[in-house]
Amino acid sequence: MKMQKWPILFAVLAAVLYALSAPVSKLLLREVPPAVLAGLLYLGAGIGMGLLRAAGSCCRLKSKAPGLSRRDLPYTVGMVVLDIAAPLLLLAGLLKTSAENVSLMNNFEIVTTAVIALCIFKERISGRLWVAIGLITAACMLLCAGEREGFSFSVGSLYVLGACVCWGFENNCTRMISNKNPLEIVMVKGIGAGAGALLIASLLGAKLPSAKYMACSLALGFVSYGLSLFFYVLSQRYLGAAKTSAYYAASPFVGVLLSLVIFKEPPPVLFWAALGLMLAGAYLSATDTRYEAVNKK
Repeated sequence: MKMQKWPILFAVLAAVLYALSAPVSKLLLREVPPAVLAGLLYLGAGIGMGLLRAAGSCCRLKSKAPGLSRRDLPYTVGMVVLDIAAPLLLLAGLLKTSAENVSLMNNFEIVTTAVIALCIFKERISGRLWVAIGLITAACMLLCAGEREGFSFSVGSLYVLGACVCWGFENNCTRMISNKNPLEIVMVKGIGAGAGALLIASLLGAKLPSAKYMACSLALGFVSYGLSLFFYVLSQRYLGAAKTSAYYAASPFVGVLLSLVIFKEPPPVLFWAALGLMLAGAYLSATDTRYEAVNKK
């Protein structure tokens, strides 16, 4: 029982760390262009994981998990490409809608991850998880049909949903190599996606921010992307892509609370209705014990 609880703890910890990204990124976007911020966030993750790996080598701590091989190349490339696209879409959405709206809509990643896991990677989904997917989808539709500008259907909402689709595919790519060294996976993801996003930023003519904002962006990337991805990969190794994503659903709710505290903008009634549906969907998915039994057969 204790061994079964560790993967769940890793998934929740990953969720809490990632929850910092939406509200803090919203603040950083005042000074940092979206493409540049996306690159710095992932570079912070890659560099931070590289330093942890170097520290482990100095202390003669070696991971028992194997490293990435040539056979893993298709999933590795897919993972990096999708990790370039997803944060660019998410940050573009943050420019056009509220941080709490973006945080809550991030739960749509559960839907895309589960459906892709079913259709492409043949992970089977229980009826309980399908109900959770329906509730989360309905909540997203409510958020897209709100009355206030920040909660109405907009280009910003489409950007966020697009990011969730990218991360749904990326979660499944990562699942296929989750038995490999998680430090190496996050390092490759961070440096590859970060360099790609910064290359796009330079082609668009974006400039790097001041040293202060660059340091803040790299630090946020290390915590919200690096450490979060590290624990997420560890959880996926035991729980699978769809189930890990279900526990990861705690992240948007933490992000909503942080956004409300930071920006102090009271949401409209429809937001609270969507929040209730999201909570119900997240609870059903996180407590779906049949999922493991179905996928072990």
